[in-house]
Amino acid sequence: MTRVVISVGGSVLIPNLEQNRLKAWADALINLTKAGIQVFAVVGGGGEARRYINVCRDIELDEATSDEIGIKITRINAMLLIGALKDYAYPCAAESYSEAKQFALSGKIVVMGGVTPGQTTDAVSAVLAEETGASMMVNMTAVDGIYSADPKKDPSAKKYDVLTPQGLIDLIMKEKMNAGSNMVIDLVAAKITERSGIPLVVIDGRNPALISDALVGGKFSGTVVGEKIPKFPIV
Repeated sequence: MTRVVISVGGSVLIPNLEQNRLKAWADALINLTKAGIQVFAVVGGGGEARRYINVCRDIELDEATSDEIGIKITRINAMLLIGALKDYAYPCAAESYSEAKQFALSGKIVVMGGVTPGQTTDAVSAVLAEETGASMMVNMTAVDGIYSADPKKDPSAKKYDVLTPQGLIDLIMKEKMNAGSNMVIDLVAAKITERSGIPLVVIDGRNPALISDALVGGKFSGTVVGEKIPKFPIV
């Protein structure tokens, strides 16, 4: 069975308290399952987690404790997605890689949030992809691919259709030197992607249907990172 780990940014899942894409995301993931893809979804904390972490810093909590509180928000988001998936999802959010692999034996969609302080959900997704022998890691974020610079700040930024893992690492390192830079994936996840050899695909998560279009319909629009470029559809 084709196995895919999907990193879902909290901000694309629940942009704000008045708006969410839970139903649309559930439909997209269910479509993948019906096509014969085993799905793992790792959910981020989004703006809500950042707001809580800022409060932690205001009251001078240490960074590890602040991270732990942020992780709890990712797990709340994971449970909301599980609720939207209904019987298609394993009923509990996995809290470790071993739990995720155990839950997958049910044949249902496995959803999890953060795992440990200091590790982003991008990194969790990359490690999970490596541990489960996934065919692909998909990063669903608030832009439509990887750019040479932040496209929200630099209108001349170039979108990449394909990057090597080393090319992605070089790009992240360059951007980290610029104050306020913002990459769609963090350095740890990029390095794990290079190590594992598992292709990374970046797709615009603001339109959840795009993941079904790409993986099942073959209509891919985003960026692929890998030495070996996957073919779409993947099933």
